[in-house]
Amino acid sequence: MTETNAAADNGWVRTWSAAPQAPDAGIGSLDEVPPLMDVTLRQVVRISGGGRRVRVRLTNEYGTTPLTVGAAQVGIAIPGGDVAQGSARVLTFAGRSAVTVPAGAPILSDPIDLPLPALAKLSISLYLPELVGTCTCHDASLESGWIVAGNAVAGPTLPKKTEPLPARALLSAVEVQPDATATSIVVLGDSIADGFGSTPDANRTWPELLAERGFYVCNQGISGNRMLNDGLGTAGLARFDRDVLATPGLGYVIVSLGRNDISISTVPRDDAALAGFLAMFPGDPVTSDDIIAGYRQLIARAYDRNIKIYATTVTPDEGSETYTAQGESARQAVNSWIRTSGAFDGVLDFDAAWRDPSHPSRIRDDLHAGDHLHGNDAGYQVLADSIDPSLFN
Repeated sequence: MTETNAAADNGWVRTWSAAPQAPDAGIGSLDEVPPLMDVTLRQVVRISGGGRRVRVRLTNEYGTTPLTVGAAQVGIAIPGGDVAQGSARVLTFAGRSAVTVPAGAPILSDPIDLPLPALAKLSISLYLPELVGTCTCHDASLESGWIVAGNAVAGPTLPKKTEPLPARALLSAVEVQPDATATSIVVLGDSIADGFGSTPDANRTWPELLAERGFYVCNQGISGNRMLNDGLGTAGLARFDRDVLATPGLGYVIVSLGRNDISISTVPRDDAALAGFLAMFPGDPVTSDDIIAGYRQLIARAYDRNIKIYATTVTPDEGSETYTAQGESARQAVNSWIRTSGAFDGVLDFDAAWRDPSHPSRIRDDLHAGDHLHGNDAGYQVLADSIDPSLFN
């Protein structure tokens, strides 16, 4: 199965990703991206598996006007935003150094020869000569990014005068041609996959920690994401084809959604303290049966592509702002189905990995980020360590 998928993609395997989001989501770092015009964006990404050639996918998928990239470059990143000597490569698009990306579209760079070991850090620089009216982003970037005035694409050293780039901007994937047959594991998830609560620039999300065990792993988590309804990011069911099934070299899917579907459906809608938060999540409440039906849809669509699909159980949240007894009952029902139905090819029991043995509806105090909902670095390490690597043979 996996060899066929890799061959069908002409040897390309996705090794890093960030799920595109609309710039008007009304949350976090997406609202903090300033107007971009006559500036260079320099962003750092850490790939998972290595390869001998590389190409970069840019995104204007939520843009309402064409996006012009005047110049682009990739190289090996070294601390502080600089590029390792001799590693810089010009990115071209159909042989040209500049490109205009239509509104609503992505674009792939031409392949370049740049041997990369596993877990290499790349510096990707984009010069934007014209105003970017609507910037397709990802909230939030846990790796550093900078805004530099003018065209600084070719500079190996980051100028002293920069602004921080608060979100991942215009960049959605890195793909490589490995030296041997390989396939990618794609995580469709929410903030726990996205690594909320982990240390920035430390690569401590559980998908990144899984990659350290020798796998190509792509993280398509979106903080606040739901499976059945839009809100903070397009609903998982709606973005599954673009963010998962279209992945070059796809071999396995891990579904890590359901927590926010449960919480948003069970927290009291008249809770004044949560009014602003709840306003970002439109749509009718859903039941545990609705969530299970959503899982079945993802399974069917993965099987149409001959792709194995796994699920994580929904982690505890008692003590968080959105915990309710009704939500806990729904969580138990969903987890029971995930564990016992046999519908998925395998189960990653994150609930068992995180729960406090003396209080199972809570996360162990040493594993959460202080909010009883998200992991800290130790918590995400526990999740990664709980995954059976034989699932991806």
